[in-house]
Amino acid sequence: MLYYDAAHWMAFLAAALLLNISPGPDIAFILGKALTGGARTGFLAMLGIWSGTLVHVLLATVGLSALLVASATAFALVKWAGAAYLVWLGVEALRSKGGSFITGAELPGRMSSWRTFRQGILVSSLNPKVAVFFLAFLPQFVVAGAGPVALQLAFHGILIIVVAALVEPPLVLLAGRLANWFRANNRAAIWLDRALGGLLIALGVRLALSADIRS
Repeated sequence: MLYYDAAHWMAFLAAALLLNISPGPDIAFILGKALTGGARTGFLAMLGIWSGTLVHVLLATVGLSALLVASATAFALVKWAGAAYLVWLGVEALRSKGGSFITGAELPGRMSSWRTFRQGILVSSLNPKVAVFFLAFLPQFVVAGAGPVALQLAFHGILIIVVAALVEPPLVLLAGRLANWFRANNRAAIWLDRALGGLLIALGVRLALSADIRS
């Protein structure tokens, strides 16, 4: 049975909240999908992001994420893979026609849903900053005598996703309300694709050019 005092919960929940509202590829991808694809598309993107985050939690729990810190080569490979994927998504958005990148209008419904979910997983799981963050962040909330260390790490990691479940759905619903307007305004949908594409490329370039994002 895990036990923590009130001060522990206040510190952890404050940190988890700040993490979930900080701008980055994850929230940009979720809101971009919701804005013109609607709330359903936004929720699929959100579930994909959470799934990718869960991968990082599991890796941190079993200690495999330490490889990214210990091995410069492994870290660089993951960093460049993540940067390349973000840039690729950005280019796809810039090349899309009629806002189709965000809405997935060129694909059948089931294929489009799977693509959105899969993209969310990759956006999150290929971001080494997330892996290193969990490896550095979660141990700070391990309390001696509160329970098995692995259980404490997994518990706090999953709680970060729970906090995201409180923060992100209202944002998705709000963005989803604007979806009908974007669908009725094709030019606006195209420009939103362009804006999201530029943002994803910028985030990918920033990740690639990070001198030492393990520090």
